[in-house]
Amino acid sequence: MPNPFPGRVVAGAVDVDGPLAWREAGDGEPVVFLHGLGGSRTSWEPQLAGLSDAFRCIAWDMPGYGASAPVAPLTFAAIADSVVRLLDNALVDRAHLVGESFGGMHALHTALRHPQRVARLVLANTSPAFGLDGTDPAAWSAARLAPLDAGLTPADIAEQVLTSVAGPSLDAEILAMRVAGFARIPSAGLRAAVECLPAHDVRERLGAIASPALVVAGGLDTETPAAYSRVLAEGLQNAELIVLDGVGHLAVSEVPHTFNRLVRDFLSRGRGLGSSGPRWAI
Repeated sequence: MPNPFPGRVVAGAVDVDGPLAWREAGDGEPVVFLHGLGGSRTSWEPQLAGLSDAFRCIAWDMPGYGASAPVAPLTFAAIADSVVRLLDNALVDRAHLVGESFGGMHALHTALRHPQRVARLVLANTSPAFGLDGTDPAAWSAARLAPLDAGLTPADIAEQVLTSVAGPSLDAEILAMRVAGFARIPSAGLRAAVECLPAHDVRERLGAIASPALVVAGGLDTETPAAYSRVLAEGLQNAELIVLDGVGHLAVSEVPHTFNRLVRDFLSRGRGLGSSGPRWAI
């Protein structure tokens, strides 16, 4: 069976370059896709292909990644403000946010800092705080910066990193797409992101987020285990938790049909960018 999500630009997609860059496809309610530490706007092709029939899908390059200019210092507040700047540039008042891993953290900080700009949240393979398992932030950062310190580039390490965190079902063509998305990251951008990430901790503020949220976890995810997602869902005002068996850290790419169906169903319940939704589902 041909791969319905080939690693190429979705037909009709438009790239918008500038200080803050994005790719978009489709019309309808706006959905902003926030990539992870090893991603960029091209990492969301299965979502743009699968959801642009019903939504205006906007996938950004976060500051310092891909074609977007860096911000210094890179902090979660600066990233959240950049998400709002993206909405302003795209002439969007309010949007749904879909975040993967580091991007899920971006979505949480945006919902806290700019709640009036956020409708619904989809939080995939992410966490309410860094180091819930006691991971030392200095050791974590050093391990991820070591290849850059040795002179390697994100393109050099992309395939090894992605395959090490993915589950067994990742399609080879989608892996190639993800590798190409990782390869678009400048070394300086990746370094800044690695240095930023350990500062993430919104556990005490989760209850202030009123936006309905769908939390998606992978049963085989060892980077952000399903237990982290449970803490996240329990802390939010209005959340559902879905754990996908046999899936690792790249749920959006490992099972794109399933992920897209979950996103479509969840966002369709909030037509009109409303805020009502179920409290809990497993």
